[in-house]
Amino acid sequence: MSTPSIEAPRAGRISPRYTRNGSGKGNFEMIAWLFMRISGALLVILIFTHLFINLMVGDGIKAVDFGFVAGKWASPLWQVWDLVMLWLAMLHGTNGVRTIINDYAEKNSTRMWLKTVLYSATVVIIVLGTLVIFTFDPCPANATLDQLPSFCPAP
Repeated sequence: MSTPSIEAPRAGRISPRYTRNGSGKGNFEMIAWLFMRISGALLVILIFTHLFINLMVGDGIKAVDFGFVAGKWASPLWQVWDLVMLWLAMLHGTNGVRTIINDYAEKNSTRMWLKTVLYSATVVIIVLGTLVIFTFDPCPANATLDQLPSFCPAP
C-alpha cells in the first residue's frame, strides 16, 4: 500500500527560476512593505512621547483640556509633531487596510470600490485634520466675551 502524496501549494505555478525585477507592482509592494516598518517604528516613538508629555509631565490627565491643547498648538513644534502623527498613522493604517482588501476581496470590482472608499476617507481625514491643526484659534477675534475661554484676553 503506497502513501498518497500531497502536492505542494501552488506547485507548478511559479517557476523555481523566478527572480524579481525592479519594475511593476513588485517594486511598489516592496516600498509599501518598507514604509510599514519605518512608519510603525516612528509611530511608536511619536505616540509614546506624546502620551508621556500629555499624561506624565505636569499635572497629568487632569490638566488635559481645551486650554492645554490650545497652549500646546500655539507652538509650531507641537503642531508639526501632531501633524506627523496624523499623517503617518493615517497612511500606515490605509496601507494595512489596502493589503487586507487585496488579500480578501476576490472580485476586481469589489476591490476597486473598497479601495476607492478607503482612499477617499483617508484624504478627507488627512485634509480635515491638517486644517484643524493649522487653523485652530482658541480666541477668535469676533467672538463675544461669553463665547471665549477664560484664558483669552477680553476683546
